[in-house]
Amino acid sequence: MRVRRARGLAGARGARGTVVVIDVLRAFTTAAYALASGARAIELVATPEEALARKAADPGLVLVGEVGGRPIAGFDHGNSPERMAALALAGRTLVLRSSSGVQGALAALESADALFLGSLVTAAATVRAARALAHDVTLVAMGASGSDAALDGPEDDACAELLAARLEGRAIDLEEIARRVRSAPAARIALDPATDWITPGDVELALAFDRFDFALRAELEDGRLIARRTA
Repeated sequence: MRVRRARGLAGARGARGTVVVIDVLRAFTTAAYALASGARAIELVATPEEALARKAADPGLVLVGEVGGRPIAGFDHGNSPERMAALALAGRTLVLRSSSGVQGALAALESADALFLGSLVTAAATVRAARALAHDVTLVAMGASGSDAALDGPEDDACAELLAARLEGRAIDLEEIARRVRSAPAARIALDPATDWITPGDVELALAFDRFDFALRAELEDGRLIARRTA
């Protein structure tokens, strides 16, 4: 197994083998907590308009997401692991829109042999799932995009380094990974009392290494990209 590293949308496009698209703060951490709270599936969409149209057709869907980090008008919840952990979502299907991670997953779909959504909370399970497929692996650290480009996403690079080390059987210092996440621009913003779109709780929940024993695999189902738990 060879492990490759890539970054951002450019890296996601054309990524080969088993592809892990990483978004620690916060989309794929949010997704993991939603599934742990009982959600049956998460549909990934590119735009708020697509999500709102899906809910108009199926009012039982739960809309979660952000634009520029901030909650979206008409959505049920923002992109928050802390919020997902507090909800009872048994049997519900979520529709998730994010500015970075979701866009990367959609971009990687065409060329990936298998696609996973990566974060620290599912790191060990994601490594096990990738090893079981016995493909080469591409780790895509999404970072920030668009209007959030200044938040360059060192937390995603740190997660990619953790996954790469484990896939290659190398030791890695989890305390150093945690330090890098806490010092990331998005994590520092979470400490500002004036900021209401990311919380210290979001950051701390994102740092719960290997909290869940499932990986998040995303596959096309009836033309839609759907993420589910996989052991």
